Amino acid sequence: QPQLVESGGGLVQAGGSLRLSCVVSGFTTDYYGIGWFRQSPGKEREEVSCIMSPDGSTYYADSVKGRFTISRDNAKNTVYLQMDSMRPEDAGVYYCAADAKALRVRAMCVNGGPLFASWGQGTQVTVSS
Repeated sequence: QPQLVESGGGLVQAGGSLRLSCVVSGFTTDYYGIGWFRQSPGKEREEVSCIMSPDGSTYYADSVKGRFTISRDNAKNTVYLQMDSMRPEDAGVYYCAADAKALRVRAMCVNGGPLFASWGQGTQVTVSS
């Protein structure tokens, strides 16, 4: 059973940056997807960004394109989400998720990630205006 541990959340001013990390363990295949999702009070969980292994293909929600960057360090079994030019609407609990499905990255990522079976505990991101 894959395990995921997120870190890096916190308080940031609007326009500032944060980098989230997700350490992934327990995969027995090279073919899997890792995604970042977020949820704020009163809203449904939404996708932020996903990355597939081993090809490295990525997907970004329109709301974060050009501001957020997803990347991975295979040696450290870690996926990062660099968040720049942050806005108050970026606030929420950010979750890392993983699953071993041979799908295209967009198909894996959309609709809030129902295809992902393994989830981390979440990390809180607060953006002050």
